[in-house]
Amino acid sequence: MKSDIEIAQSVELKPISEVAKSIGIQEEQLNLYGKYIAKVPHQLLKTLQNKPNGKLIIVTAITPTPAGEGKTTTSVGLAQAMNKIGKKAMVTLREPSLGPVFGIKGGAAGGGYAQVLPMEDINLHFTGDMHAVSAAHNLLSAMIDAHIHHGNDLGIDVRRITWPRAIDMNDRALRQIVISLGGRSNGFPRETNFVITAASEIMAILCLAKDLSDLKERLSKIIIGQTIKGGKYVTAGDLNAQGAMTALLRDAMNPNLVQTLEHTPAFVHGGPFANIAHGTNTVVATKLALKLADYVITETGFAADLGAEKFFDVVSKYADLKPDTVVIVATIRALKMHGGMNKKELDAENINALKEGMKNLKVHVENVRKFGLPVVVALNRFSTDTNAELELVQEEVRNMNVRIALNDAWSSGGAGAEELAHEVIESIEKDGNDFHGIYDWNMPVKEKIEVLAHEIYRAGNVVYTSKALSNINKIEKEGYGKLPIIMAKTQASISDDPKVVGAPSGYTFTVREVLLSSGAGFIVPVAGQIMTMPGLPKIPAAQSIDVDDDGKISGLF
Repeated sequence: MKSDIEIAQSVELKPISEVAKSIGIQEEQLNLYGKYIAKVPHQLLKTLQNKPNGKLIIVTAITPTPAGEGKTTTSVGLAQAMNKIGKKAMVTLREPSLGPVFGIKGGAAGGGYAQVLPMEDINLHFTGDMHAVSAAHNLLSAMIDAHIHHGNDLGIDVRRITWPRAIDMNDRALRQIVISLGGRSNGFPRETNFVITAASEIMAILCLAKDLSDLKERLSKIIIGQTIKGGKYVTAGDLNAQGAMTALLRDAMNPNLVQTLEHTPAFVHGGPFANIAHGTNTVVATKLALKLADYVITETGFAADLGAEKFFDVVSKYADLKPDTVVIVATIRALKMHGGMNKKELDAENINALKEGMKNLKVHVENVRKFGLPVVVALNRFSTDTNAELELVQEEVRNMNVRIALNDAWSSGGAGAEELAHEVIESIEKDGNDFHGIYDWNMPVKEKIEVLAHEIYRAGNVVYTSKALSNINKIEKEGYGKLPIIMAKTQASISDDPKVVGAPSGYTFTVREVLLSSGAGFIVPVAGQIMTMPGLPKIPAAQSIDVDDDGKISGLF
C-alpha cells in the first residue's frame, strides 16, 4: 500500500473550475488560488437562500485512542460513495493546524483512497486562513499593550488581562511568558501566554459568523480583561479594534473549495478544536454546501461527547441547522483498547476485550439518541480484524437497534463505502428524527453544566472550585448567563480524566474554572488540565517531512 502522500500525488486533479461547475458555481464566481483551489464568496449564500437545503449528515466517533478511528477518512469516503451511487454530495471539513501536522497527529486531509486534495497545500499554508486568524488575534494583543503604554484611558488592570497571543505551531516554551522587558519604552512587564491558533476565540468566531457584519459584531464583543475600578469587562470594541480585525479576516470568511481523490467537491474551511471550542468547520461552508448538494457530510471533532454534542446544542441553534442522521465511527482496534488491551497487542484476536470496549460505543450511541437523532455505526475495517470480531460488533450494534455498515474507504475509496452510503440514506428516509437540544440556554449556568455532566459524561456528581464558582457568579451578574455551554475537557475519555477509558460512570466531575467567550457566544467550563498550547514530541513528524529540488514534498501523512 502506498503512503497517503504517494496516493495523493498519483492522482490527476480536475481544474477546480470543473469541480465548481458540477455543483452549479461558475468560474467567474470563484477566487482562484492556482488550478486546484478556489475561494467561494460567502455572499453567494444570499443568492441561494430560497433554494431548499440538502440533507445534513453528521460524522462523529467513539472516544479517540492511539489505535485510530478514521473519522475524516470516513467522511471523505462517504461523500465519494454517495456520488458513486448517483447522489449529489459534498463533504465539509475543518482546515488542519500546522501544530499537529508537524507534531504527532500529522495532517487532517483523510487517508488512503479517501483524501481531500491537494493534500500538501491543505496541510500546510493552504489559502492563508490560519495566518489571517493569527494576525487578527495578535493585532488585538498589540492594541491592548499599546493602549496601556499610551496612558491607559480605559483603566485596564494589567493584572487581569485575559487576551493572550497566538501562533499556529506547537511550542511549549510559549505556554507562560513575560513580555515588555527592557525598560519603559517597551511597555509594562506582565505575564501572558500564547495559544495555538485553533484555540483562539477568533477561530471560533470565524466559524460561527454568518457574514462580515456578524463577524465584526462578534469580534467587538471579545472580552480582553477587566478594569482597575469595579472589575468591569473591557472588550475589543472598547479599543475600536473590530474593523481592522475584520479587514484581516475578510478573505478568510470565504469557504475554500477543493476536491476529493475521486473529484467530489469539498469545502475545507475553519479549524477550531473540539476539546476547547466547538470543533466544527464554518457555518458558512456548511450552509452553502446544503444549498449546492443533496447530501452534505460534516465532520465534528473528537467523539460524540465533544464535537457532536456541541454541534447539536450550540452550532445548530446559532446556524438554524437540523441534522438528518449521525454516523458514529469505530474500529475494532480502538474498541479493544477501550476494553483494556495494550496498543502493541491489538493485532491479536481478543473477544473479551472487544466486548468490554463495546460499552464505549454504546454510551455514544445512547448520547446521540438523547438528541432525537437516528444513528448509523461505521465500522472501519483493518486487515487484522477477524471474522469473529466483526460478527460480534455487528451483532451487538444490531441488538442496540442501530444500523451498522463495514467501511473500506481507506483501501477502496468510494467503492469501499457504498454499503455505508446506502445505510445512511435508509436512515434518513426511514428512521425517526425528533432533533432537539439537551438543555435550555436560559437555565442557570450550573444547571447547564450539570445536565452535560450527568447526561453526556455519565458523572455521579459535579463539584466546583471556589474559582469556578466566582467565575460563574460574575458571568451571570454581568448578563452572560444565558449563553450556551462549550465544555473544555479531555478528548481521551468520556470523563474529565484522560486515563480512564471505556465507559466510566458515577465518578466526580470537577469544574476548576469557567471562562467566557462572549464574542463567540458561549461559556467555557474547564474540567481537568486542558492544553491550549501543545508541545512537539521527542521525534516530531516534522523530522520526516522534506522537499526535493523540484519542490515535491515527502513525509506528510
